[in-house]
Amino acid sequence: MEIKKGIAVSPGVSIGRCLILDSEDYRIPRRQIEPSQRMIEVQRARNAFGDAVRELSELERAQERVGGGRIKDIFAVHLRFLRDRSLRRQITDVIQEESVTAEYAVASVLRQFAARFTEVQDSYISERAADIYDIERRLLRHLLGDKREDLGRLREEVVVVARELSPTQTAGFNKAFVKGIASDAGGRTSHAAIVARSLGIPAVVALEDLTEIVSGGDSVIVDGNRGLVIVNPDVETLEQYEAYSREFVALEHKLDAIREKPAVTRDGVKITLLGNIEFPDEAEGVIEKGGEGIGLYRTEFLYLNRPTEPSEEEHYRAYAQTLHLCGDRPVVIRTVDLGADKYTQSKRFAPEPNPFLGLRSIRFCLQNLTMFKTQFRAILRASVLGQVKIMFPLITSIQELMQAKMILHDVMEDLDEEGIAYRRDIEVGIMVETPAAALTGSTLARDSDFFSIGTNDLTQYTLAVDRGNEQVSTLYSPADPAVLRLVRTVIQDAYKAQIDLSVCGEMASEPEYVMVLLGLGVRTLSLSAPLIPEVKQIIRCVTMEDCHLLTRKVLGMNSERQISNYLRNAARKVLPEAF
Repeated sequence: MEIKKGIAVSPGVSIGRCLILDSEDYRIPRRQIEPSQRMIEVQRARNAFGDAVRELSELERAQERVGGGRIKDIFAVHLRFLRDRSLRRQITDVIQEESVTAEYAVASVLRQFAARFTEVQDSYISERAADIYDIERRLLRHLLGDKREDLGRLREEVVVVARELSPTQTAGFNKAFVKGIASDAGGRTSHAAIVARSLGIPAVVALEDLTEIVSGGDSVIVDGNRGLVIVNPDVETLEQYEAYSREFVALEHKLDAIREKPAVTRDGVKITLLGNIEFPDEAEGVIEKGGEGIGLYRTEFLYLNRPTEPSEEEHYRAYAQTLHLCGDRPVVIRTVDLGADKYTQSKRFAPEPNPFLGLRSIRFCLQNLTMFKTQFRAILRASVLGQVKIMFPLITSIQELMQAKMILHDVMEDLDEEGIAYRRDIEVGIMVETPAAALTGSTLARDSDFFSIGTNDLTQYTLAVDRGNEQVSTLYSPADPAVLRLVRTVIQDAYKAQIDLSVCGEMASEPEYVMVLLGLGVRTLSLSAPLIPEVKQIIRCVTMEDCHLLTRKVLGMNSERQISNYLRNAARKVLPEAF
């Protein structure tokens, strides 16, 4: 049994067999074979090496004809590996000694090679690990062919283990079969973590070297509450976690019982709970969990994992579906927040060296006006179907806000000329998620109908901590005094301007932050659907006096650790089952 500590990013407990996911979504389980099948698998491995050598040799010759010298050199390196007799012998030895399939032997041996290359201090040698992974994928393509399995074809419950997961990979998981997620990299507010929470799949990230420890088919426990992953647990641990899992499910059922009850404090203050969604059909889950509408509709899914940009009609259908599910409830549609780790880097000829500080979000939209106007047209057309609001991400200045609103008005004029109906009084607000926006909130509020505080990026940019980097993840905390003071400033500016305000970052989903947000003056929270009942229960158990007293104490503290411990202890007293 081996226990790994990481960062808990999605609550719950899952117990299942490990499925190791590589960069091409290959599923390579450890599959035992009969002794009589060993020579068949050895021959399959030899054939795969032969096919790969012939394929690369042809590519090498093609480069000679076009004069591709450097690419030809890369092929030559790969061919040397493929022709290496000791490498082939190691793979066939694994098949013979462990009675496993050729696919598994190839994957396990080559990943061990890659791991050794990565550990070498010399950068040239360590970078050769990428060549090993490329060779592995080439061999697996020949071994698996059309029989290759992917996550879309799962027919058994698994725990997915990966080096790192993209938002699109995570969003494609089938909840019926993917019961847990564990990854070497990632942070609490990385986009893959956010998607895992919205899907309700227990997840732990920042495990550093889990993929080097586990093998396909190993028994794995993912504890998304404590941030633990246990590989091949002993009988006693397994029994403890089975009981713990039943307790957690019982808590969920208990909390679901308050679904129809209002989120009102014990002294009668009404709090509005909205949902954050990634996909149109998730709106149904928000309503089922007692949400009163959608406070953050992320629209990037329309652009991800596809060769072309979505059409106006595709935008419109997605928004119309969500509005149909929500009825007369509000739906806040955020314009596309592309860039950083989403979409644009893979499309660029030369990726940005620091994409989180580069051409992303509203900046990207303002430089791609055709795309921006296409989304505006679809949102405006859909606005007649329900209570739609438009929200701009990552605003840093009044100039950006005014430019975005001017483009919106241009689209309105186009629709007027075409005789297309839309709501002329549609509300337009901004996400406050940079220190620049937080410190100029009084100015931005004059031209905004509402603010929504995006605590994920606000924390990242305030503390200069990459929220997806596991190496600095311990430095990332919304409980930092600097972050809390900026949040308080934004709330005060919104109140002075008499505009609506909500918090839509992951801070709103954390039970320990509920009381301090209420004490600061927040009356609308937008959070992941699975966590709505938990947050609602805390709200129903406290008074505003409790929250104000807690907030006064917290704002007098100057240590993130002191604040975090205090908030967690206070929340544990209110809802001990959640901790």
